[in-house]
Amino acid sequence: MRTFGWIASVILLSLAAAAEDAVFRDVQFPSAKGELTNATLRFSDDDKLLEVRVSDGRVFSFPYAQIDDISYEYTSKHRIKEAIVLGLFSPWGAGAVIGLTKSKKHWLEIDFHDQDKPRALVLNLDRRDYQKVCDAAKAHTGKEVALIGKTDTKSIKAKLKD
Repeated sequence: MRTFGWIASVILLSLAAAAEDAVFRDVQFPSAKGELTNATLRFSDDDKLLEVRVSDGRVFSFPYAQIDDISYEYTSKHRIKEAIVLGLFSPWGAGAVIGLTKSKKHWLEIDFHDQDKPRALVLNLDRRDYQKVCDAAKAHTGKEVALIGKTDTKSIKAKLKD
């Protein structure tokens, strides 16, 4: 009898946790010029709605049913600017070491339709949260997140201009 009670409580807690909103505050929304602005991404199961609130006041929201595809990709580049700055102010070749390392940017693209017109929303994800965001996107929307992998910056900028 104790086993049944324990199993029932685990199931109820998992259902309650699944119905909660997932909110990610370390997200950035790029402008058409490529400038990143802080934003908040929210998956609302009560409203079946995905919402992005940009710090400049813009709000993008649409129902889960309008989402066509979700994909994750990342860009990678050498830290040349940081290496030059560090090389100017520190001895012993620290700038060269930094210049040999790479930085990654993680991107989530959400393709959806708005009144039969295809649209896309591209978000820059925090390096500590990108896996959690991908998992939440799948759990809340029911859509599989396509893992595209490494892409180039030109590809991301082209998506922003569309």
